[in-house]
Amino acid sequence: MKKISNNIFFITLIFGTLVTISSNSWLGAWMGLEINLLSFIPLMNDNKKNLLTSESSLKYFLTQAFASSILLFAIIMLMFFYNSNFLMMNNYNEILILSTLMLKSGAAPFHFWFPEVMEGLSWFNGLILMTWQKIAPLMLISYNFIYNFFMISIILSMLIGSLGGLNQTSIRKLMAFSSINHLGWMLLAMMNNEMLWMTYFLIYSLLSISIVMMFNNFKLFYFNQIFNISLMNPV
Repeated sequence: MKKISNNIFFITLIFGTLVTISSNSWLGAWMGLEINLLSFIPLMNDNKKNLLTSESSLKYFLTQAFASSILLFAIIMLMFFYNSNFLMMNNYNEILILSTLMLKSGAAPFHFWFPEVMEGLSWFNGLILMTWQKIAPLMLISYNFIYNFFMISIILSMLIGSLGGLNQTSIRKLMAFSSINHLGWMLLAMMNNEMLWMTYFLIYSLLSISIVMMFNNFKLFYFNQIFNISLMNPV
């Protein structure tokens, strides 16, 4: 029964992202993000015995719900004064919407929740968070961007992503900081070409899947476990 419910939530998770990227209005995009969020929360809570998992899912929910409420507020403001399509926006609305989308994707300086949430997840859920959960916010970010605002986020993402991972003993946290760093490069690619960031994202996803599958097979979560692999499995 649990497996059936997990499969249903996984299907609605994919459906939520598809609703967002195929929507032609901000309200439709917001609705897709909500479906995506409410499908991912039960998937995160697959291991009820682990208290860290419950803590991670609560942190994720609070952060994403806060971002969603601010995004909805910005969309309502947009509908009052302009139109709800992607083209007609003023600077204040654009900054507000971009900030909430960057908070949703985990880009610096809105990254504070990402390593903490990653730490309490299983490898499969962590992989979803690092790859699939970034598609919808990044697609919405690519519709509108402000050069100066983007440059600040790109520089901070690269710095925090590279420096934050230096003193880590947890592999999941290291992967989270790596994801923040790659997000900076994705935003930089986005400023140049639509196809460029999508190609980067695809390569990043394939690399993440291969390395996470290895960590999951060997049940590796901390660096000291890596040194014991040769003793457990010489091959």
